[in-house]
Amino acid sequence: MTTTTESARPGPESGMPMPVPHQRKRIPGWLRGVIWAVVAIGVMSAASYSTGVSSLTSSNTTSTALRLALPILLCALGGLWAERAGVINIGLEGMMILGTWGAAWGAYYGGVWIGLLAAIGFGALGGLLHAVATVTFRVNHIVSGVAINLLGLGVAKYLANLIFEPLSGNPRQSPPVPKFDTYSAAGLSDWLGSMEDQQRVGLSDVAGILKGLVTGVAPLTMIAIVLVPLSYWVLWRTRFGLRLRSCGENPVAAESLGVNVYRYKYVGVLISGALAGMGGASLVLLKGGADYLENQTNGRGYIGLAAMIFGNWRPGGLLGGAALFGYADGLQLAGGGEAVLALLYGTVLLLAMIVIVQLFRRRWIAAGLGVVGAGILYTIYWTNDTLPSDLIPYTAHFVTLIVLAVASQRLRPPKADGALYRRGEGD
Repeated sequence: MTTTTESARPGPESGMPMPVPHQRKRIPGWLRGVIWAVVAIGVMSAASYSTGVSSLTSSNTTSTALRLALPILLCALGGLWAERAGVINIGLEGMMILGTWGAAWGAYYGGVWIGLLAAIGFGALGGLLHAVATVTFRVNHIVSGVAINLLGLGVAKYLANLIFEPLSGNPRQSPPVPKFDTYSAAGLSDWLGSMEDQQRVGLSDVAGILKGLVTGVAPLTMIAIVLVPLSYWVLWRTRFGLRLRSCGENPVAAESLGVNVYRYKYVGVLISGALAGMGGASLVLLKGGADYLENQTNGRGYIGLAAMIFGNWRPGGLLGGAALFGYADGLQLAGGGEAVLALLYGTVLLLAMIVIVQLFRRRWIAAGLGVVGAGILYTIYWTNDTLPSDLIPYTAHFVTLIVLAVASQRLRPPKADGALYRRGEGD
């Protein structure tokens, strides 16, 4: 009879190497984003070919989508900075409203760059009020955010009555304000345009999308796009970002290590308000958009917050969410009901691929939701030749929400997000 002793087992005592558990290499986040972008373009190209609706991948749709995604992207980035510091900011809508008024006022008297700075200042002022309420006086973050939204709407309305009514005769609208000039990559844009006109399957679709991204681009658009990797680098690759994120994860532990939690929370919310103000400026100062109008934001602050959540509080993820919302909005403006109906068909194809991925990951609930959503959308597509005009503006966003809900990963917000913190409470 043979007995097994401890020394006979592989390990440090026996001199034999311990087995190393196999760890599956994770795909980097940026590479996953690129893969999904390629998949989405391929799906929209297939849908465009199958339905005969070229506006799904046209340069006009892409250019419009980029302009409409900009305020959502900037608000989502604003939400990211605040919530990574541990402060829930549903007051983005109010800060954005203040930014629209500040942009029109500053641009009318000093030009577009002064308008942008004024929008950033007014948005940051809204962020300061939110920080004072939530950080200093420990007001519930949701209550304070709602108050900021109401206050922003009221202040902008009062200032418009005071400043704009004598100039334009309309208290709900500003006089015409200057817009940002736009720039194009001339040679590249012309070449892509010729490729798009050839209507080659796949190739012309990619050319149309790329042309929309390099034609008629404003400096504010370039700044907003650069802010995405810049925010990632600052928050995840610098000492300042590590300390700010520690305030959103465990402020008591951060305080014990010498971090001034109040200061970092204030900085995070101020940057959040400034970015939301920039989002408001993009509605006023970009060509193709209107001058200042009352209720001009139309809930984009809330949509930006949703994009941030579905992006799992990461810059790359929220970029994808903002792009989806902007594309859906731009498509219904550029292509009308026919294009939105074609979008339903493309979404069914995209959901089918997402369901396969979720089944592979053994996420049964998400896969089931994808099957149900695909079934509903295909039924709508199959039983309708066109959509009622009243439903067109909402259908695209409904489609976007379904895709985001099914494709979203396990959400992981900052652990202390929304927690009321008081200095020294961990002692």
